Amino acid sequence: MRLDRYMALCLGHPLHGYYMAREAFGEEGDFITAPEISQVFGELIGIWCVAAWHAMGAPALFNLVELGPGRGALMSDMLRAAKAMPGFLTAAKIHLVEMSPRLRRIQHETIAGEATWHEMLATVPEGPMVLVANELFDAIPIRQFERRDGRWLERSVGLAGESLAIGLTDAETAARQGAPGKDGDVLEFAPARTAIAGEIGARLARHPGAALIIDYGHLVSAPGDTLQALRKHRHVPVIDAPGECDLTSHVDFEALTNALRQGGAAVWPAIAQRAFLLAMGIEPRTAALAARADTRMADMLQRAMARLVDESQMGNLFKVIAATSPEVATPYPFGKA
Repeated sequence: MRLDRYMALCLGHPLHGYYMAREAFGEEGDFITAPEISQVFGELIGIWCVAAWHAMGAPALFNLVELGPGRGALMSDMLRAAKAMPGFLTAAKIHLVEMSPRLRRIQHETIAGEATWHEMLATVPEGPMVLVANELFDAIPIRQFERRDGRWLERSVGLAGESLAIGLTDAETAARQGAPGKDGDVLEFAPARTAIAGEIGARLARHPGAALIIDYGHLVSAPGDTLQALRKHRHVPVIDAPGECDLTSHVDFEALTNALRQGGAAVWPAIAQRAFLLAMGIEPRTAALAARADTRMADMLQRAMARLVDESQMGNLFKVIAATSPEVATPYPFGKA
């Protein structure tokens, strides 16, 4: 089967899919996301959302949407920070897009207040919107093509005896015949990823709004095999224990930007997570929390901040991109469109 089909089954099968049946997040899971590293991350995102709401005219009602909310930590921290901003929470209608019933139950316990759950963005009501997606797009299935003897062949998963193996199939036309490359190159395409970005862009074209997307990846489209599997915080083979490992790939931010713009949104160049968090005030907020904490907690807060912003950790690997309705002003701290 095609690689994207394999990924979709491994991650989202109703009974055996990774996100349906396993605890993925935290020390006991397979990876840790930024909201679980530090509460400050979600607080700063909440402040950004409030500023975006004001920039779009502070509508009396708007949709506050999160795609892939995990265990609900990000939205919980966002809402706590937003309490200091009069009117925002009164106007916000919370919509969470989550395919896993197990994660929905956890989110319901984590997030205070009313929320509506959806399996896809398409069922979120039309209207003004502020949307956040943190580490969602890396988990959306991809297709891979490998250059062999001057031709692009598609990678697929099949049986080699009684074991799974990755092989190549003749899918030259699907690989966008004419794409440049040399033998050994690997191209990655994520049609489902660009479809979601296009849908976000189209909503921003129809209604006032803003979207903030945070993920790890590269700024410019280029050949490379970025597909990886994680289990218990360790890299394992992609075909190891289907349904028991997290499968992700690096996000192509150039392709994401193009899809958002084609949908009709204004998009600002992606910046490193380090630059975004420093500009939003992660240092003074962490210092303020540490000043009220004991020595052990203060040290934990500082180490958490370092993990999020240090160049050798998540600071440069993760990127942040903002998209808005064309009439909405440039969102801080991004540059010109």
